[in-house]
Amino acid sequence: MLDHCPGAANLRTPTLSIKKCPQCGEEVELFSNDISVKCSSCGFVVYNEIESCIQWCKHAKECVGEEMYRKLMDRKDAEQRNIPVQK
Repeated sequence: MLDHCPGAANLRTPTLSIKKCPQCGEEVELFSNDISVKCSSCGFVVYNEIESCIQWCKHAKECVGEEMYRKLMDRKDAEQRNIPVQK
C-alpha cells in the first residue's frame, strides 16, 4: 500500500514541459503547476492543460495542503471563466 497519493506528485514536485507558442513558434517553458505563461518573444499567453485529481478527490486538501488546494482551485475557476489569473 502506498503512503502517499501518486496523483499529486506533479503538484508537490512540478515537472517542466516545453510547448511551442501558437502565435510565433517560440519555445515556452511551462511547469506542471502553472496555469499560463506569457511567451517571452511575443507576449502571447500560453495555457497549460491542468487536469488532476485535485478536481475530484475528496482527500485533495489533506494530500496537497489547504494553501495549494485553494490556489489550484481558484486558478481552475478563473480559467473556466476566462478571468486573468495573478501568479
